[in-house]
Amino acid sequence: MKVEQIYTGCIAHAAYYIENNGEAAIFDPLREVQPYIDRAKKDNAKIKYVFETHFHADFVSGHLDLVKKTGAKIVFGPTAKPGYEATVAKDNEIFKVGNYSIKVIHTPGHTMESTTYLLLDENGNEHGIITGDTLFIGDVGRPDLAQHVIADLTQEKLAGYLFDSLRTKIMPLSDELIVYPNHGAGSACGKNMSKETTDTLGHQKQVNYALNPKLTKEQFIKEILTGLVTPPGYFPQNVLLNIKGYESIDAVLKRGTKELSVQEFEAAANETDAVIIDTRDANVFTNGFIPNSINIGIDGSFATWVGTLIPDVKQTLLIVADEGREQEVVTRLARVGYDHAIGFLKGGFKAWLDAGKEQDKILSVNEDQLSGSMKSGTVNILDVRKVSEFNSEHLVDSENAPLDFINESMLKIDPKKTYYVHCAGGYRSVVFISILQARGFRNLVNVKGGFNALKESGKFKITDYVCPTTLL
Repeated sequence: MKVEQIYTGCIAHAAYYIENNGEAAIFDPLREVQPYIDRAKKDNAKIKYVFETHFHADFVSGHLDLVKKTGAKIVFGPTAKPGYEATVAKDNEIFKVGNYSIKVIHTPGHTMESTTYLLLDENGNEHGIITGDTLFIGDVGRPDLAQHVIADLTQEKLAGYLFDSLRTKIMPLSDELIVYPNHGAGSACGKNMSKETTDTLGHQKQVNYALNPKLTKEQFIKEILTGLVTPPGYFPQNVLLNIKGYESIDAVLKRGTKELSVQEFEAAANETDAVIIDTRDANVFTNGFIPNSINIGIDGSFATWVGTLIPDVKQTLLIVADEGREQEVVTRLARVGYDHAIGFLKGGFKAWLDAGKEQDKILSVNEDQLSGSMKSGTVNILDVRKVSEFNSEHLVDSENAPLDFINESMLKIDPKKTYYVHCAGGYRSVVFISILQARGFRNLVNVKGGFNALKESGKFKITDYVCPTTLL
């Protein structure tokens, strides 16, 4: 059976494409749908169905645009209540794609409508399961997200439903089935996902803690809920977009990729509440940038950090990007529901400088300079990595101020003191400083190369211990 995983690393997302006898189906598509259309065209196939495993929180699905452009039908699992035309399938219902069969298996827990799709080939042989966020490789979907949309769906209730779904719907299936999840390591939809993106169900029964048959329901609920951190603020907003519908990505791209001269860009920044996002490399950004702009580099986990650090998906945005990458930036913003970019600076930051406009900079030091400062006296070091990273190992006497909780972290900063700020490699520290510098903090110094460079230099004392397995 031909199943193609289409994986997008920046948001750790997996969509799936299957085709047989001139008919195709897409599972959990991303917002930009042309690649799926092109893939079907390559097989001279018509996309018949767009299957959704659930209403996603970490990205906006492309199902609506895909249907408009192909005439396919959207299929959700039982209990789904979309605000647009779609088929809400019954448990155990069968859909045909060519000579293949897709069997609906309702598996509530991550969300109430969560559904697993059992794939059967032309001979009726069971091939695999597309599990959405019900079952990951090494993990299961967190059960605390739906409560941010529906208040009476507590995380305890959902965890209980997930236990039942796994024990009665998933674990009885054949060990030979291939598990095709919606996410891999790096996604915030689970807490301990593997870097592998497929596996056999039999192996997962052996190694996945959530499939341990010895766990009672109460033990399972405790295990699943332990160590969960607050989900990014954009998650419930993305859920609502996926339920209610959204603007076509074509309109979003047209608006977001509007060329703005320096004068137009400056006027838009002054006359609107737009946030200026500079997507250039962190090392380039520190050497000069538009005052009050924030750096979230396009070559990192761009969409995830935008969603984490900008609370409202309706926020107006202005873009500074490397030439030729403007559409990529707008596309990746749209993936997580940030549809309100109003244009980009034509000619990039160079045009801003050539126009004689004011610029700002971030002071940076390397490991040798930091070591020298430490020998001269006490220094304040902020480690903006995640709590789990900090607890694994960190510089002695450094303080953890995680970027993903920046509003709480900034409370640790005394404006009268100088702080040296580092992350793992230099990406997050510049994001952190750029945001606080836009808020008026002028006492933060970036450490180039981050913790990796500091540790490799051998000049710093490192606290090293094993983080408790339940702490993330």
